[in-house]
Parts: sequence; structure tokens; C-alpha cells
Amino acid sequence: MYFDRFDIVSAHYAFCADYHGGQYSELYAKLSRISNYFRPGMAWNGYDSLTENGQVIYKNLVNSLEFGAEFWEDYLAH
Repeated sequence: MYFDRFDIVSAHYAFCADYHGGQYSELYAKLSRISNYFRPGMAWNGYDSLTENGQVIYKNLVNSLEFGAEFWEDYLAH
């Protein structure tokens, strides 16, 4: 599959919006940083608004939750 920037950013935005742990969590901070350059419109419906490729990226992020703290420290650092 081909992943373009829109697929990647929109999937990460949806993932952070769905899984952040509140205003002081790292995923919320990442969501805020993404919001500097990606602002979905009124028709945005989270996961359902993602392209097929975006949904694959999102599912990979969800599946990565089982990898634990080491994975997330690396993920949040980027």
C-alpha cells in the first residue's frame, strides 16, 4: 500500500484523539502539535473519515499499544 502524508497525519490525529488520557497526557500533547497543521472540517468523523490506507495506519497504531512503554517513548519523541 502507498501511504501519503495525509493518510499518515489523519490516522495519527484520529488515534491521538481516540486514545489520549486527558489534557496532561503525552498523546494529547501530540494531538495538539498535529492540530497546528491538520484541522479536520465539520464532516470529520474520526476513524470513519480515514481513507483505506489511513485505516491501516490507525489499526497499526492501535495494535502497537501492546508493545508497552519503550515503544511509546520512541513514538512520542517524534
